[in-house]
Amino acid sequence: MTTQVETALPSQLEPLTLKTYVHPPATQLQLDYAEIPILDLSLVDLPGGKEKLVAQLKNAVEQTGFFYVVNFGLSQADIDRQFAIGKEVLNLPEKEKLQYRANLEDGDYNGYRPLGMIEQYPGLRDNWECYHVFKFIEEHQRAHPKVIQDHYAEIERFNRHLHQNVAHSVLRLLANVLEIPEEFFVDHHQYEDSCSSFSRYVKYHARTPEVNEKYKDIFVRGHTDFGSVTFVFSQPVGGLQLQARDGSWKDVRHIPGSIVVNTADMLHFWTNTYLQSCVHRVVAPPADQVALDRYGLIYFLRPSNKTCLQSVDSPLLRRLVLSAENESEDLKRKRDVTVGEWVPIQTKKNWTPHNQQPQSGAEFQSLFR
Repeated sequence: MTTQVETALPSQLEPLTLKTYVHPPATQLQLDYAEIPILDLSLVDLPGGKEKLVAQLKNAVEQTGFFYVVNFGLSQADIDRQFAIGKEVLNLPEKEKLQYRANLEDGDYNGYRPLGMIEQYPGLRDNWECYHVFKFIEEHQRAHPKVIQDHYAEIERFNRHLHQNVAHSVLRLLANVLEIPEEFFVDHHQYEDSCSSFSRYVKYHARTPEVNEKYKDIFVRGHTDFGSVTFVFSQPVGGLQLQARDGSWKDVRHIPGSIVVNTADMLHFWTNTYLQSCVHRVVAPPADQVALDRYGLIYFLRPSNKTCLQSVDSPLLRRLVLSAENESEDLKRKRDVTVGEWVPIQTKKNWTPHNQQPQSGAEFQSLFR
């Protein structure tokens, strides 16, 4: 049964104080795009609709773990308001943004993450900055820049809809894939529970072709996401790539009005590696977009802090003989650790100096490998 949370999202509910966000044109170049299924969430309550979505999703999570969702209850105007908020906050003077710096070194992302925090190559720092707004519950309340404060209610409505309507719909479909009770994952991702789910407004600063060459065209190196599911709002500036099973890199196509979704490390571990957590990266945009700054809007879903990632009791996993019984003792111990304990451990790893970082994509994945 699908439970919808009533939300009031139309942007006219807020004073029109933001500059209208205008997306740049999509690239005209022919790229090597990944084949990614599109799940139409409006089908979920129609006869045969859920079965169709579950079949599509099963194929996606067994291949790359990437899929699109469309018709998820947010208009393009709603989405563009969030892009506008993100652009305004990330274009504030650096001195002002630093007043809201997150306590990154202690594993807390809540607030501003400055430009150049990660050493990509010796002496070469990254080109992206972001602002994080965590769930709208008491434990995550903190000071924010005025642009966030002025649109706080609008951001909350948007985030709650993403979590309680969109993410919960995806979690129910995943439970159906696994042939377990439909509310299993939803029960571990309740909005009011203590957890570190958050929204990210991000800006990748354009580099010249000469500077991109020094960085081997990499904006964010290959990695997997740490949480349960990641929701990336599709936008036209290219650069997001996923790694196919043969090791090649495929571009992720822009589909207006869609969210690019990927299952992440915690679900991969929770389901004994069945749900894929695909390595992906961000590279310099195509030549006809290389001079553009690249703005992004992302929601990172994580389970409640009290959750332990004990192996899911799934008929499907039993048939596939995917069991935690033969795991290493190290991985078995990790199943007894709560999500709330894992989050700061993983987050702190992001600030490891380059000469201490693992140099292969496989090693640069999460604690759960």
